[in-house]
Amino acid sequence: MTTDALLPALKARVRETAHAHAPACPCGAATLADRPDATVVRHAGTVAKAHAADADPAGLSRRVTVAARLPGVLLPPLAPTPVLLHGRLVTYWPYGAPVDPDDPDAAPWEAAAGLLARLHRTTPPTAVPAMRGPAKAAQALTRLRGTAPHHPATAPVLAAWAALPAWARGEGAMPDTTTLCHGDLHLGQLIRHPAPEGPWLLIDVDDLGTGVPAWDLARPAAWYACGLLPPDEWHRFLTAYRAAGGPAVPADGDPWPALDVPARALTAQTAARAVTKAARADRPLDEVERSLVDACARMAGVRPRAPRS
Repeated sequence: MTTDALLPALKARVRETAHAHAPACPCGAATLADRPDATVVRHAGTVAKAHAADADPAGLSRRVTVAARLPGVLLPPLAPTPVLLHGRLVTYWPYGAPVDPDDPDAAPWEAAAGLLARLHRTTPPTAVPAMRGPAKAAQALTRLRGTAPHHPATAPVLAAWAALPAWARGEGAMPDTTTLCHGDLHLGQLIRHPAPEGPWLLIDVDDLGTGVPAWDLARPAAWYACGLLPPDEWHRFLTAYRAAGGPAVPADGDPWPALDVPARALTAQTAARAVTKAARADRPLDEVERSLVDACARMAGVRPRAPRS
């Protein structure tokens, strides 16, 4: 959560920025998110994001530069560099219309796949850090160990995590150090800009960097493998990615040698978050959370598949 001073200061800043771009805007700031890793507020057509307190200034600045240089794939920022506000780095972005969570049939799987394929085929326009997906997954497992070490669901999640290669646990160099990746792909990372009917674009550059592109396909792959994403939606996504020339998986044939390790890592990460959340609320796991833990239990008994060369 934010400090007492950050949220009102962030709202004041986003109002100033919005008025600079559209003086006649209807006033009123809305809080879109308030988490330890991000506080996001909107004023008319402007969005301000306060990043995590431990965000690296140089790394974030490079990631914002990439977004500015890849219009049509990533949402370009309104300002070229982050600014400091109450000890947090803040970036400014145009508002875009998000995916409607109440209309799953309209989920833009093809658009997401096409944008990822374009991102993965693009040479980074400036030097960027490593993609942060494995490091974020490792943080989720660390929180699980600290919050619920004796929960009955913790052991299978930790066992599935331990079976992964070091790079997927954020403990070693990734086997790909050149491909530009988003690092945290899910449908909440897409918006239409200009709203409401503009083209889809990717947002949130906090985890963007070079790494294994299959990581960006791993969350929908994991959901599909766990029975949480219908097969037709997974195949829409995979087919569109291949049709757009995405390099993360072979152009045809079995994609799982490339996807298996990242999908296992995302399953363990999501299960760790679920168990941590349930433990903090002192409640039993719900059906979806239980399915994630059960998937981890199955994974622990089967060696991860190595990708074919």
